[in-house]
Amino acid sequence: MKIIVGLSGGVDSAVAAYLLKKQGHEVIGAFMRNWDSMLNNDILGNPNNVGHDICPQEEDYNDAIKVAEKLGIELLRIDFVKEYWDNVFKYFIDEYSKGRTPNPDVLCNKYIKFDSFLKFAKENGADMIATGHYAKQINGKLYKASDLNKDQTYFLSLLSKEQIGSCLFPLGDITKPEVRKIAKELDLIVADKKDSTGVCFIGERNFRQFLQNYIPAKEGNIIEKSTNKILGKHIGCMYYTIGQRKGLGIGGISGHKSGSYYVCSKDVKNNIIYVTQEDENDVLYKDNVIVKDVNFLIDKPSSWFDCQAKFRYRANDELVSIRFINDNEVEVKCKNKVRAITEGQVAVFYLGDEMIGGGTIDKVF
Repeated sequence: MKIIVGLSGGVDSAVAAYLLKKQGHEVIGAFMRNWDSMLNNDILGNPNNVGHDICPQEEDYNDAIKVAEKLGIELLRIDFVKEYWDNVFKYFIDEYSKGRTPNPDVLCNKYIKFDSFLKFAKENGADMIATGHYAKQINGKLYKASDLNKDQTYFLSLLSKEQIGSCLFPLGDITKPEVRKIAKELDLIVADKKDSTGVCFIGERNFRQFLQNYIPAKEGNIIEKSTNKILGKHIGCMYYTIGQRKGLGIGGISGHKSGSYYVCSKDVKNNIIYVTQEDENDVLYKDNVIVKDVNFLIDKPSSWFDCQAKFRYRANDELVSIRFINDNEVEVKCKNKVRAITEGQVAVFYLGDEMIGGGTIDKVF
């Protein structure tokens, strides 16, 4: 087949391209440019002319060029800056301004890598696209990767059946150490390159400082939940997330096991952050969740349905029961209380290793 691989400049996509070529496919690489550090205010509406020179995108592109040369494949460069701004970044800022914690990587996959990129690939004669995600696609269904420590089905939870069925995931059956080993044997420049972390458009920059360029700081009170005592000040509800411990600036209490305060809830309207000592009570632990904008990949159940749910990428799978409240909204009841479920994050549903859907956490009880 003719396969266009999203070549990011990292080791995973490089080895994915190699494996496909080894299988006899016609492989073309494509580097997606999703963020422009030099774009003008009037084009993107950047309110404070914020520079983003810390984004390592150009370095990644140079690495992708060297990988393509080493593998003997063509490399295309595609510009999705406007699509990324419209479908990912604007949503990211809007959600943060509401005091929620969105996941831009999930949206990037839905709107950019498996939509704009897929359309581009089809227009250029590709039979399929491929990425370096750790996941398995079997007969149009998505399953966890063999390397459960690296499994990335969480980030693919908003994809449609058509999007899933159009993509190959060559790394689904191998582990990260095996990927590194293959890259070293091929003498690829990215063999020992660190995995990218955090949000692309922020890079190594301080996250809170970045947000302040788009969402004005607004001082408010930090209040202890159990006593209603004011412990200090914060610079804005939107800069903090549920379960956060660091960066509160209020210290801890001696004599408690945790010794620290954690954000347990936020009153965005009144600009108040509530904190708790985790060993004092269980206000950080919830067991009832409303998930909206649900993308469900199997037949919708007509009554309560048992499955597993993951409420953030590195979290454990939780035993849950779900029911549809309406066409795209689900109530989730957890068998056990779960720590720091956060509004705006993504809840992903599984039946064993099969990823069956996901949506945005809207309310937590």
